[in-house]
Amino acid sequence: MEHRKRAIRLTGSGVALSLAIGLASPAGAVELYSDDDSHLNADVLAVFGMLNSRKNYDGTRGGSTWREGFIKYGLSGDQGLAGAGTAYGAFSLVSSATWGDGDPAGLSDGSERTTKIEDAYLGWRSGDLFPVLGKDGVDFSAGRQVVKLGRGFLINDDGTNLGKGPADGALNRGGAYYIAARHAFDRTAVLRLGGEEGVHGSVLWLKSDNRAQAETELAAGTLDYTTEAGTLGLTWIHGLDVNQRWASPIQAQRDNMDLYSIRGEGSAGIENANFAFEYAWQDVDTGVEKAWYAEAGYTFADAPWAPSLTYRYTRFSGGWDSLFTGLSTGYGTWFQGEVAGNYAGPFNTNTGIHHVGLKATPMEGLTLGALYFDFSTLHDRDTINRDARELDLYAEWAVSDNLIIAPLVGLYQPKKTSDNGGIGSQAGGNGTNVYSQLMVIVPF
Repeated sequence: MEHRKRAIRLTGSGVALSLAIGLASPAGAVELYSDDDSHLNADVLAVFGMLNSRKNYDGTRGGSTWREGFIKYGLSGDQGLAGAGTAYGAFSLVSSATWGDGDPAGLSDGSERTTKIEDAYLGWRSGDLFPVLGKDGVDFSAGRQVVKLGRGFLINDDGTNLGKGPADGALNRGGAYYIAARHAFDRTAVLRLGGEEGVHGSVLWLKSDNRAQAETELAAGTLDYTTEAGTLGLTWIHGLDVNQRWASPIQAQRDNMDLYSIRGEGSAGIENANFAFEYAWQDVDTGVEKAWYAEAGYTFADAPWAPSLTYRYTRFSGGWDSLFTGLSTGYGTWFQGEVAGNYAGPFNTNTGIHHVGLKATPMEGLTLGALYFDFSTLHDRDTINRDARELDLYAEWAVSDNLIIAPLVGLYQPKKTSDNGGIGSQAGGNGTNVYSQLMVIVPF
């Protein structure tokens, strides 16, 4: 059971909300007021999911059928300051719930319901005040907001949304574990310098109020160089504080942790190609932990349906702390495998992962995709073994500006089980689990 408790602390979610935001972006917000210097928008996003798993990962046999949903609603806007830049801000609430059995990892039980503040921040952009730094070369914001570094490999958001299952409900965030209704950090201060081209960077401070993240407090900085061919960047993160009451053994080491990474992404000047990598190391009390990935992809732009093919290898050392990673650029980043990444493990620690992705666009507004993952446990294989393979098939259909439908079927086969004291996580044998979900996304 100790391994199960540790897995709970390391897992995350958030696919549906991030997918919704990405697909819904063309629809925009509802404009309430607009003139040359002022804009005020009403922002509404509703997501409802129906999910089923024939196998469970909390030690119980059988399967789980459940539903998740949330509505995010609020205001956002900006105000020109007569040549002194632009002020901007947002405020929103999220109402969320889970119904039915709860998820197959036992992180929710189907009784979660809550309404809480999500976004509450103010910011200022410099406009043309500092020409040497470029347009909006100074951007400062503070409050409750999402913070992302690079491609989200280390910090993407605070999207772990556990329910009443673990710790007698003490980690409950209000339901919607998989679709991750809540992403904002509780307190932040972010200063970005230099815009998005050439040399630019940021310094930031953030504090989580998420008990599943041990209410971690961090400082961080980035330095990037961006050209048409892509971006090369450096990241530094320093742990300032952790609530030891809620921390797992790995999370407890975030206090005074130093983390460094070098990363890159872009086309490297090759048309229709894309590349990305990141190499990171954590200096913690027990030593140094490392994680890295390398990815290459190509879009066959002149072929029917313009298919894109991607290969990536990711490796996480035995005690790697996945921090605040989350869904970054679509399925598989960085919850690798819809079953493995959300319910079964390995939860981005002690594993090597081969991934192949294929997607195509047969018509405007419709994307079809397939994702394959091969997971290999690196250390302590006689104690916990999450070797497995997973195939996910999905579609993303933008029916209209205000309706998106996203079905997915996942086939997950582990090598080991949890039965009779086993060292895997799947209960009821190591046969292939059939996992399915249907997401309905309504942006306004």
